[in-house]
Amino acid sequence: MRTLCLDVGEKRIGVAVSDLLDLTAQGVETIHTKGHKQDLERIRELCAQYETTHILCGLPRNMDGSEGFQAGRIRSFAQLLTESGFEVRFRDERLTSKLAENVLLAGNVSRDKRKLSIDKLAATYILQSFLDGGGWQPNKPKLIGGTYIMNEQNNLPEEQEMAENIVELVDEEGNAVTFEHLMSLEHKGKTYILLVPTEPMEDVEEDELVIMRIEQDSEGNDVYVTIDEETELNEVYEAYLEIAEADE
Repeated sequence: MRTLCLDVGEKRIGVAVSDLLDLTAQGVETIHTKGHKQDLERIRELCAQYETTHILCGLPRNMDGSEGFQAGRIRSFAQLLTESGFEVRFRDERLTSKLAENVLLAGNVSRDKRKLSIDKLAATYILQSFLDGGGWQPNKPKLIGGTYIMNEQNNLPEEQEMAENIVELVDEEGNAVTFEHLMSLEHKGKTYILLVPTEPMEDVEEDELVIMRIEQDSEGNDVYVTIDEETELNEVYEAYLEIAEADE
């Protein structure tokens, strides 16, 4: 599926789109903002034209990596896109507008034409950087079936004991499995844990995630339950990606 990229500014929104293989980016147009309602309608039309629900938004950061007022505006606009049914991710856009302007200046493009092209070109650079970094990863986290509990006994090898992010869970049959703990997060009032097996596991490919929901048993102890509902699984995975990309 293609990815549509938006470079959202106060007066203009630059638009770029990937090819069908999500390998290369090309500029599409510059939307002159007329309010969220009309802007969203044009974005819906473009997504329908390119048959995609994937939208990448450039996110401006300060040089120290912090976010300012403009980043907040873009996150608010992205929330509207999410509520409209689109899947949204963010990409650091520091210096992309300056890079686009330098390219246009080097090509002796007039000032008026630069205004019409700079946002579209910036969106192209943002999207190409995203694609070069792996793009919209199609791999979904694999599941392992059942309910797990935390192993209360310390059976880990010494080198794993030293790693604070290593956990050992025990399944319903008493089999112990060790994981690297990537993150715990809250989503829609529930708590989830994201793990990577430290050793090969059946049905779990290398570098794939295992996501479990943390619940309590009848005695109030934490249990780790695998997720059967694909929608819930994908929502948690997208929340993890958004946090991970923000941390980067």
